[in-house]
Amino acid sequence: MRRDLKALGVAIVVVAGMTMPATTATAASSRNPIAGSKPSWARPDTKVGVRAAAAQLQFRVYLHGRDEAGAAAAAADVSNPSSANFRHWLTPEASLVRFGPTTATVGAVQQWLTDGGFTIDDVAANRLYVEATGSVAQVQQAFAVQLDTYRVKGQDLRAPDRDLTVPADVAGLIDTVVGIDESQQLFVPSVVTPGQDGAGGSAAQAAQAAASAAPSAAPSAAPSAAPSAGPGTVAPPAAFRNAPPCSQYWAQKLDTTDPAYGGGFPSPLPYAPCGYVPDQLRSVYGMDQALNQGIQGQGVTVAVIDAFASPTLFADAQQYAARNDPAYPLRPNQFSELLFRTNPKLERPGKCDAEGWYGEQSLDVEAVHGMAPKADILYVGGSDCLDVSLDKALNTVVAQHLAQIVTNSYGDQGEDIPPSLVRAFQRIAIDAVLDGIGVYFSSGDSGDEAANLGTPSPDFSASSPWVTAVGGTSVGVGANGQRVLETGWETGKSILKNGAWVPPPPGAFLYGSGGGTSRLFAEPWYQQGVVPNTLARQNQRPGQKGRVVPDISADGDPNTGMLIGLTQTFPDGAHYGQYRIGGTSLSSPLLAGIMALADSATGYAHGFINPSLYQRLAGTRALTDVRHVNAAVVRVDYVNGVDASNGTTTSVRTFDFPGLAINTTPGYDNVTGLGTPNGVAFLLRV
Repeated sequence: MRRDLKALGVAIVVVAGMTMPATTATAASSRNPIAGSKPSWARPDTKVGVRAAAAQLQFRVYLHGRDEAGAAAAAADVSNPSSANFRHWLTPEASLVRFGPTTATVGAVQQWLTDGGFTIDDVAANRLYVEATGSVAQVQQAFAVQLDTYRVKGQDLRAPDRDLTVPADVAGLIDTVVGIDESQQLFVPSVVTPGQDGAGGSAAQAAQAAASAAPSAAPSAAPSAAPSAGPGTVAPPAAFRNAPPCSQYWAQKLDTTDPAYGGGFPSPLPYAPCGYVPDQLRSVYGMDQALNQGIQGQGVTVAVIDAFASPTLFADAQQYAARNDPAYPLRPNQFSELLFRTNPKLERPGKCDAEGWYGEQSLDVEAVHGMAPKADILYVGGSDCLDVSLDKALNTVVAQHLAQIVTNSYGDQGEDIPPSLVRAFQRIAIDAVLDGIGVYFSSGDSGDEAANLGTPSPDFSASSPWVTAVGGTSVGVGANGQRVLETGWETGKSILKNGAWVPPPPGAFLYGSGGGTSRLFAEPWYQQGVVPNTLARQNQRPGQKGRVVPDISADGDPNTGMLIGLTQTFPDGAHYGQYRIGGTSLSSPLLAGIMALADSATGYAHGFINPSLYQRLAGTRALTDVRHVNAAVVRVDYVNGVDASNGTTTSVRTFDFPGLAINTTPGYDNVTGLGTPNGVAFLLRV
C-alpha cells in the first residue's frame, strides 16, 4: 500500500515562540555565517546563469540540539560491545528529550521564517529541522546571498554565491540549511546500468524509446502493471536483455571458441552468469541454513530509500519473486510505500533522471526480499522528479522509528558535498544509532574515484563513521550453491577485435567497488587497531588518520550480479523483463537482508554494527576474509541492448583489477573491508 506523511502522523505544526526581527531590519554587522553552506563547486568559472526571483524552492533549517556532543558520546556508548550500555537503545522520545532541539528553538526559528514571508511546511518529528517554502527573492533577502546556476558534473544546479548568513538573534539556534543549493542532485544510485556497463541501453536509446512508447495512464494508489506518466514522472528505462551464452551457475559454460586471453588467467574462461537468483545468493553466504531453521526475517522492517518512485515497483517485485523464488512470494502485507508529495509551487528542473533510479528501486526491494523473504519492506522515495530530499526521507524513517534497518544505495562521487549537508546527514545518523537503527550505505561503483576526480577518494555518505559502508565483491556460485571463488570487485575490460583482446590483459579499468580513506572524517575509535595504519594515514596530514571505507562487503560485480525484474521500455512497448545487474547497490540491500535475518534470529535490533564488526568479528569464522583471485569471465552483449539485429560484442571482464589506489589483501582492506558474512555464525555473533 502507499502511505503519505499525514497518514504517518507527521504533523505540520507551528510552535509559539519569541518574535524575531525581520531580515530587512537586521544590520549586516549583526549577521552570522552558516559555515560551509556554499558548495565548493559554486565558483565564478562554473556560473552559467541567475535564478528567477519569483521561482519557489523548499528548504530545511536544521536546528541545534540540547547537547550534540553528548548525543555523539551516547551513540558511541550504546554501540560499544565493551560498554554496560551496549544495545540499550533509546526510544525516539527519550532521545528527543535528552538531545533534541527544544520547542522554544523551533518556535523562534519558525517565527523568523514567517516574518521573512516563508510558508512553514513541516517540523520533523524529532524537531531536527523546520521545512519552509519561499521564493528565490525571499531566500536571497533572508540569507543575504545571490542564488545562481552553476554547471557541475553535467548538471545545472542552484547554489548561493557565498555562505548563507542569518541574524545573530537566531544564529545560535541554527546548525545548517539544506535545500537552498541543489547538492543532493549529485547523489546518484550506486547501480551499474547497461549504458554505464558499455552494453547497450544508452541514455539516447532510453530517451528515444521512452518518447515512442510513453504510457498515458494516470497514477494509481495501488501497485499497477503499467507506469504512470503524470506530472514529473517518466517512462520506464530502455529495455535490456542478457545475450547468450551465459551460465546458470559458475563455469557452467566455457568459452572454447574465442582466442585464449592469457595474462595468467585460467583458460578457457567461463561465460558470465546470467544473473544469480535469490536461493543462490542465500546459499553462497550460508543464509539458506538460517531459512531452513525458520529464521526468515519475520518481525523486522527494512526501509529502502531512493529518489523518486517507480509506479510498478511492487507489481514487478511480486512477479520477480513468483518467477525466481516461488517458495517465498512477496505478499501485499509485507510491502508499503512512503512517498513524499512534491510541493506544487516548486520550479521544475530542466533535467530529470527518474528512469535511472527505477532499476535501482527494483534491485533494492528484490534483493532485500530475496535474502530475508519474511521481512517487511518500506519503500521511501519521492513521488516524482521535482525534488531529491534524501535527508528528509532518511530522517523521517529514523525520527518515527519506521524500520530497524535502512539501506541506502546512493552517494556522491567523492566527498565534495557542502559541509552543511554533511552535518545534516551526520545528525540523522547519530539519531539512528541512539535509537538502535542500522543504517547501511553502498560504498560506490567507481573504484578509487581517481579516474573521475583526479585523486583517490571514498564516496559520501558511505564515508560517514556513523553508518555501515558496504563494499562489493565478485562471486562465483557453483552448481550446488557453494562459493567457488570470491574476490574484490574491480573490473577490467578487454574487447574482442579482429581476433585479439584489446587492450591486452588485464584490460582497462571499467568500474568497481568504492573505497579509500576519508578526508572529511578522522579514524573512528572502532577501527583503531584493526585497520592498518598504512591505510588510515592515506590522504591525511602527517600524524593524522582517517576513516577507511568500506566496513563489510557482499556481491556487487555486475558480471556476477543478481537477476532482477522490472517494467522496461521495449521496442514493442512497456512490459516486464529480467536482466543481470550489479553495483554496491546490490551489496547494501543484500547485507540489509542478512541483518534482518540476524535481528530475527536473536530477537533484538542490532542497530549500528560497526563496533561489533571490528571488535568481535574481525578475524573470526563469522566473516570470510576476501582475498585477491586472478579470475575473469567472457561476456556477450547485444549492441542495441535487446536483440541480435544490430550484432553483438564480446568482452572479457577481469576481477580485482590491479593498479588502483585501493586493493584486495588478506585481512582488512579498502575494497572489501573486513570480508563477507559467513552463515549462521555471523547472524549470532554480529
